[in-house]
Amino acid sequence: MTPGLAEVREMIERLVAFDTVSRNSNLELIDFVRHWLSRHGVASHLVVSDDGEKANLLATVGPSVPGGVVLSGHTDVVPVDGQRWTTDPFHVVERNGRLYGRGTCDMKSFLAIALALVPGMRHLKRPIHLALSYDEEVGCRGAPRLIDAMLARIPTPAAVIVGEPTGMRVVSAHKGIAVLRTVVTGHEAHSSQTHRGVSAVTTAARLITHLDDLARRRAADGPFAPGVEPPQTTIHVGTVHGGTAVNIIARECHFDWDIRAIAEDPPEPILQEFRRHCDERVVPELRRIAPGCGVTTELLVDAPPLAHEDANPALELACRLAGVDTAARVPFAAEAGLFQRSGLHSVICGPGSIDQAHQPDEFITLDQVRAGLDFQRRLVASLS
Repeated sequence: MTPGLAEVREMIERLVAFDTVSRNSNLELIDFVRHWLSRHGVASHLVVSDDGEKANLLATVGPSVPGGVVLSGHTDVVPVDGQRWTTDPFHVVERNGRLYGRGTCDMKSFLAIALALVPGMRHLKRPIHLALSYDEEVGCRGAPRLIDAMLARIPTPAAVIVGEPTGMRVVSAHKGIAVLRTVVTGHEAHSSQTHRGVSAVTTAARLITHLDDLARRRAADGPFAPGVEPPQTTIHVGTVHGGTAVNIIARECHFDWDIRAIAEDPPEPILQEFRRHCDERVVPELRRIAPGCGVTTELLVDAPPLAHEDANPALELACRLAGVDTAARVPFAAEAGLFQRSGLHSVICGPGSIDQAHQPDEFITLDQVRAGLDFQRRLVASLS
């Protein structure tokens, strides 16, 4: 019998019950999925993190032949700390046609649908590959290893469908994200003798203003990506830490910033320009006072944008399954850009609204679960 909504809901409840906030291990969830797949005759391969606390999972359902479809999703969720939940975040509660719980929307329902349908995938002529990653929410850290394993272990798939919540719209492009940390090293002195010191805090403020100027220039002049809101690459400084006391000229200050880049305006030239500005204009001025001063910038996260491709088999397939003839573009970052960078045709399409992702009392509507279930059922039928 083909699994239905009841089986999907049960699987959602099971997955949400695992507290896979990114700071925690996801191994209990991965172990559950491995046993579930094994019960249905499906072997799985794990790609474990360096510390052994987390793992990606890769499994192939059906024959090991080219032309299959990858259903990809992350297992981690964002924290609930400080949020005002009216229910237990890790226990699914149904109210008024909605399922409440951390990850119901982003994005365990997509994974639950795929897992619930495994028993009905007996007659596949082309495979469905399940790709579950870790640490997406903290910079897509697990996906590169998962993709390397896919390229080494499975025949080339025709399409990758990443199930981030899009309201079942087919998304052909998303912004990338680069997260950076800039460290300014100044020179300590008493605050009454500013001519003898170099304030790392003041220098950091000047650099933050420079980044804001770059962001404003893009907001005014572009380039722009139609259909994305906002349509330009954005630059944002999120945190600043520096100084030891009000009467000491700060020796160190660091700030973390991100670039949310459209494909038409990638982050690499922005970072190159910023480093050149630091090396050629800022640092020489600092070192005239103290030779040990400097500015360094480290790239912490590099998740590339997904660029729209007119000739994209994944886009054609997803639009056909969804019954639409147009694709959307979104401002959030996802793992699809990493798949594309590795040469795999990719799209995003999944149940739930991004407006609910990361929110207290996160929910997915049962209508969206049904829509996701219908989509994946049609996928199974098309490959059978």
